[in-house]
Amino acid sequence: MPDAVIRSPNTLRTPRLPPGQVQTVAWPPEPGTVPPFDPLTWDLALFPVPLVSAVKRFAWPEFEGLSRVKVLADFHSEAGWSKLDNFWEGVSTRELLNHVRVHPDVKFVMVHCEQGFTANLPLDEFLADDALFALKHDGAPILPELGFPVRLIVPGFFALKSPRWVRGVEFMTHDHPSTSGA
Repeated sequence: MPDAVIRSPNTLRTPRLPPGQVQTVAWPPEPGTVPPFDPLTWDLALFPVPLVSAVKRFAWPEFEGLSRVKVLADFHSEAGWSKLDNFWEGVSTRELLNHVRVHPDVKFVMVHCEQGFTANLPLDEFLADDALFALKHDGAPILPELGFPVRLIVPGFFALKSPRWVRGVEFMTHDHPSTSGA
């Protein structure tokens, strides 16, 4: 378990709440049906070749065993609420660079999730110091309705870019629109 905590720059803003947001202490329910999780069949894929050196699939035990980071970050939802001072623990998005070589022309990623949801991000934001694949929230495994087993957390963006139930990362040279959902 890591000792150091990365403090997201979004916790240092003044004011902490974006305009129109209301602070909450409890995590409000998020809509959506929780997909089943089977640790024997779950995987997370990095693709496509030639934008990565090889397609890489992490089985659950392998992904769960990757090096971990802890991040303190605020979480802001498009629904108008914000939860401050969240402690996330998981796999840094930068850890992926230890498992594939990314082509220099890659500028964006599309994060693929259960139920067909996707989220597009600029590569530099996806690889920010405070971006991670969260496995824990405030010291406990992420609740299924909040994204268990893996939720991407990118504190520099609203929650739409921190999708639940992540299953893959597609590397891209150009941006493409994402789908809404999870």
